Amino acid sequence: MATTKKAADTAEKETKKTTKTATKTATKAAKATKAAEEVKAEKKAPAKKAAPKKTAPKKTAPAKPAEAKVDFFVEFGGVQVSVADVIANVKATYGKEAKEISVYLKPEESKAYFVADGEEKEMDVFFC
Repeated sequence: MATTKKAADTAEKETKKTTKTATKTATKAAKATKAAEEVKAEKKAPAKKAAPKKTAPKKTAPAKPAEAKVDFFVEFGGVQVSVADVIANVKATYGKEAKEISVYLKPEESKAYFVADGEEKEMDVFFC
């Protein structure tokens, strides 16, 4: 009977050892399966990243350069006339507010020909 008891003890030890190994293997397999499922889930639904907050850049109007003051003169025969004066005289000669004025200055004739709102006129320009 001693031999059977020893054989039973050995068989029991082997069973426990096999059970422990099987349990470890099953645990490893479960962990691997869980990891594989997590990888699949990540591939199916990509992780949502917090979208970076976009702030609209402040819009500033570009700085307009200051307009330079321009003095424009026409000189003929040693005498000059300011173009601003000619334009003022054209407006006064026309007598009413015009939407569009074109001025043609002919110093050799001492005349300014102009078209104001489609109406042609002329005036004398005195070079003094």
